Amino acid sequence: MHTPTSLHLKRALVSMFLLHTLLPHSATAETHLATATATHHTFTVQGHDFLMDGKPYQVLSGELHYTRIPRPYWRDRLQKAKAMGLNTVTTYAFWNVHEPHPGQYDFEGQNDLAEFLREAQQAGLNVILRPGPYVCAEWELGGYPSWLLKDRSLKLRSDDPAYQKAVKLWFAKLGQVVRPLLLKNGGPIIAVQVENEYGAFGDDPKYLENVKQDLIATGMGDSLLYTANPPQFLTRGSLPELPTVINFGTGDAQKSFATLDRLRPDGPRMSGEYWAGWFDKWGEEHHQTDGQKEASEFQWMIDQGYSVSLYMFHGGTSFGWMNGADSHTGHDYHPDTTSYDYDAPLDEAGNPRYKFELFRQAISSHTHVKPVALPRSTPLHNYPIKAGFRTASLWRNLPTPRESKTPLSFEDLDQNYGYVLYRTDLDAGDGGKLVLDGLHDYAQIYIDQQLVGTLDRRLDQTTLDLPHVDHAATLDILVENTGRVNYSKAILTERKGLTGDVTLAGKPFSDWEIYSFPMEDLSQLHFNEESCSGPCFLQTSMQVTRPHDTFLDTKDLHKGQLWMNGHNLGRFWEIGPQFTLYAPGCWMLRGANTLTLFELQATGDDKLNTTVRPIYGATKSTRELQ
Repeated sequence: MHTPTSLHLKRALVSMFLLHTLLPHSATAETHLATATATHHTFTVQGHDFLMDGKPYQVLSGELHYTRIPRPYWRDRLQKAKAMGLNTVTTYAFWNVHEPHPGQYDFEGQNDLAEFLREAQQAGLNVILRPGPYVCAEWELGGYPSWLLKDRSLKLRSDDPAYQKAVKLWFAKLGQVVRPLLLKNGGPIIAVQVENEYGAFGDDPKYLENVKQDLIATGMGDSLLYTANPPQFLTRGSLPELPTVINFGTGDAQKSFATLDRLRPDGPRMSGEYWAGWFDKWGEEHHQTDGQKEASEFQWMIDQGYSVSLYMFHGGTSFGWMNGADSHTGHDYHPDTTSYDYDAPLDEAGNPRYKFELFRQAISSHTHVKPVALPRSTPLHNYPIKAGFRTASLWRNLPTPRESKTPLSFEDLDQNYGYVLYRTDLDAGDGGKLVLDGLHDYAQIYIDQQLVGTLDRRLDQTTLDLPHVDHAATLDILVENTGRVNYSKAILTERKGLTGDVTLAGKPFSDWEIYSFPMEDLSQLHFNEESCSGPCFLQTSMQVTRPHDTFLDTKDLHKGQLWMNGHNLGRFWEIGPQFTLYAPGCWMLRGANTLTLFELQATGDDKLNTTVRPIYGATKSTRELQ
C-alpha cells in the first residue's frame, strides 16, 4: 500500500521522467532538469572488457534499422530482439532520409529516430548508434544525401572544406535529436561509432580525427566512441586512442580475433558486425546461408567472452528508392534488391526463421538466463486484387521540361531519385551508333515514342545502333536511377542520369528538353480506362477485410516501382531474384486499397497477385568478397 506522500513523490518522479523523454531538448532549463533526475550510468572500457557502471558487460547485440521497418512495427521487432536474449541493438542514422534537401530536416513519422531509441529502451535494450556520416548499409549512396554531389568539386569522405561544412551542420542537427538519449542523460545509447569501415576506403587519420571532433562538438562524443573495420583494414581505419571492433562473416571469427589480438593487444574484444546472412543484387542469386554454422560460431565467440553484434538481426525492406549498389572496382555495378531480408533470424515480415531459435539457445546456454516470451508471429493473408488496370501513359503526363544545351544529371536538376526523360530532335537521315557516356543507370531509348532498345549499366552497356530515320523525329532517352553505389570509391562519382557526353555517329547533340519524374506525388496523374503499352502508370485496388501483412507477387510484371496507398513499397524487375514486394498490414485500410505501379514496359497483360510467402529465384549459400 502507498501512503499519500509516497504517491505524490512517485507521481512527481514520473512527471520529471516524462519531461526528460518527451519535451524538446533544445531548451536549456528543461535539459538540466531532465539530466538532474536521470540515473547516471557509465559505459567504459577496461582492458579487454566493456564496463557498465564499473561492472563487466558483454554486448549481445543485433542490428536493425528503423528506416527498414514500418514504424507501427518497431516495438514488435525490438521485443523480439529482447526475446532472443539480446541486451543491445545497433542502428545507423541515415543522413539522406533526415535531410533530403539542404537544410530541410525530417525527424517525424517513419524518420522519428528519437522515438525508435525510446522504444528500444522501453523494451529493455541498450543502443549502439552509428551516425556515419557514411554508413554503407546497402543503402542509397551509403546514407549520403545525393545533393552533396551537385557540387562536382566536393569530395566525400575527405577533408574537403565543403564536405566538412555539410557534415558539421548535419551532426549539429543530429546531436540535438540524440544527445538527450545518451546513457549519461538517462537514455539507452551506450556507444557511438566514428565513421564506418573507413579503412576499406582510405588511410587518412586526420579525416577520422575530424569526424571524432565533430561528434564531440555536437555532444554525441559524451559517450564511448569507437571505430569499426574489417580486420585487414584495422590499421588504416582506426584511431589509436579509441577502442576498435572488427567486422567479418561466417567462418572468419578465429582468424579475425587473432588479428585483433595482435594489432590491439590491450583493447576490448568485439565483432561490430557478424554477418549472419547476406544481401541480394538484381540479376544474381538469392542468399540462404547456414544458420547452424553461424549459430555455432556465434556460440564460440560469446563463450570466449567476446561481445558480438549480429548483422543483421532483422534486415527488413529498403522501401522506395533506398536500395544501394555494390561496386568492387569502381567500374562494375551491382544494384541491390528492395528486399533486405538478409536471411536474418527475423525474416522480412518480422517473423522468426529457424536461425532465431538457434541463436536464442546459444545465448541462453551462455548466460543461463531464461529468455522472455516471444511475441506472437505476424499473420500473413492473401487478398483479392481487381483484375485489369486504369492507366496513365507517361507520354500524356509529361511535366514542364527544362531546356539545356547539354544533358543534366539528377543532381543538376535537384532530383534525388526516380526517372528523367531526355528529349532531343533527329533530322531526316540521322542514325548510327548512339553512345551514352556515363549512363547511370538504366535507359530505354525511343524514336517517336517507339522503343528501339535498352542500355543497362549493370551489363556495361553504353552504345546502341540507332536505325536511320527517313523523316524528322524525336529521340527520347528515359533513364532510371536504380540505386547509387554505397561501397568503394565509386561513391565519389555517383551522379545519376546522363552524366557524360551523348553522341550519335560521333556527333554530340546540342539541344535538350529534360523532364523530371521524381514520383514523390502521383496525385496529379490522369488515369483512364484505356489500354496502355510502353512506360505507363497502372492502378488497381486490393480488397482487404482485415489488414494483415502480405506479399505482392510481381512475376507477371517487367520493371518498375509499386505504391500501396501512397507508400512506396519498392522496385520490381523480371530478372529477379526477388519476385515479391512486402506489403505491411499496418499500411493497409479496411476495404479498397489503392495499388499504383509505374511499369517501364507495360504490355496490357500485366498482372498482380498476393502470396503469403516471398518468392525468390535461384539461391546460393556463399557471400561475395568485399
